[in-house]
Amino acid sequence: MENITNNIKILGYTGEISDVSKTLKNIDNIKDQCCDIGVIQLLNAHAIGGKRHVLHGTIEAIKAFQRGENLANDLGIELCLRISAQRQISKALEILGLHTGKMDICVVMIDCPDYFEDELNNMFTLNDSVFEPDIKYLSKIYNISDKQNKSMYIEDSLIDKTTSLIVDV
Repeated sequence: MENITNNIKILGYTGEISDVSKTLKNIDNIKDQCCDIGVIQLLNAHAIGGKRHVLHGTIEAIKAFQRGENLANDLGIELCLRISAQRQISKALEILGLHTGKMDICVVMIDCPDYFEDELNNMFTLNDSVFEPDIKYLSKIYNISDKQNKSMYIEDSLIDKTTSLIVDV
């Protein structure tokens, strides 16, 4: 089986959205220029705990489609469900959906040609710092206790140390 992460790009942007529908229509137009197989999903980066969070949710969404266990009929919507850890589309979109005004945006592209990135760079400003998690905000929207936060960050630091040990050996 092909490594599905080879076909996934996760990019961070900042941008001004004056009209959500118009922005989404522009994204659809970019996608339609090439083919119907690619997915471009824009998400509210403020509700994301980093690239690893997005990658994990993306892989879970793809696997759900492969197993026939998807909750949504559209992979982009399934991404929202899995990344937001929700079962209701309306709740997932409330958490990860776009809004008007200045915002941090996470873009997930699956099976898209490289030139899509150029098109996105024309619409928004590339900014990887949008993936720095706002722990207080994330704790509130995902109902995460202080105790759970502490254990997550302890585990992350252990994983990072273990990974570097494996790499060094």
